[in-house]
Amino acid sequence: MADPHNMKRYGETWPLDRICACLEELQYIREHIIISGGWAWHFISPPGHTELKHAHDHKDIDIFVRPHNVTTVINALATRGFKKVPTKYDHLKGNNDFRRYEKVKDSHKITVDFFINKDIPSREIRGWLVVDPTSLIPLYSTIHSSSSCFAVVAAQKLLAEGQDPVGREELVQIPKGIREKN
Repeated sequence: MADPHNMKRYGETWPLDRICACLEELQYIREHIIISGGWAWHFISPPGHTELKHAHDHKDIDIFVRPHNVTTVINALATRGFKKVPTKYDHLKGNNDFRRYEKVKDSHKITVDFFINKDIPSREIRGWLVVDPTSLIPLYSTIHSSSSCFAVVAAQKLLAEGQDPVGREELVQIPKGIREKN
């Protein structure tokens, strides 16, 4: 979703079998991770929402792992068939805090982008530890892309108004004005 949004494609949904495959894999590391990126917005959004592609990104799973859980998470991913894959960031000096793991499940490539951080602010939402929305938004200027996703834009507005974005319908709605143009 780092590409510019194509407004003619608004309304497209993520395949439910992809969502289910990713959620199943997350269950195995759930108690050792903090969810970030598009999957954080998934849990921050209202339960049972429609999985709109432009609301939040499900192409990969971004997670933060506290240093004391790194070995546990790596071993769990390996047990589940994930392999470490090279990225363009691997050769950067001092880049020991990022890893990428992938596997193919039910014809879907599942990518886990794994960041090590002991101080990432988080909160529990619907039984999942996710990056707190006030800390998640600034990550779109550093490690995440897709800052034009509906959830990010709506959450920025809600936070600017002093409102908690958790569970808000605005996170999964095509913004007003855009619907009428298509």
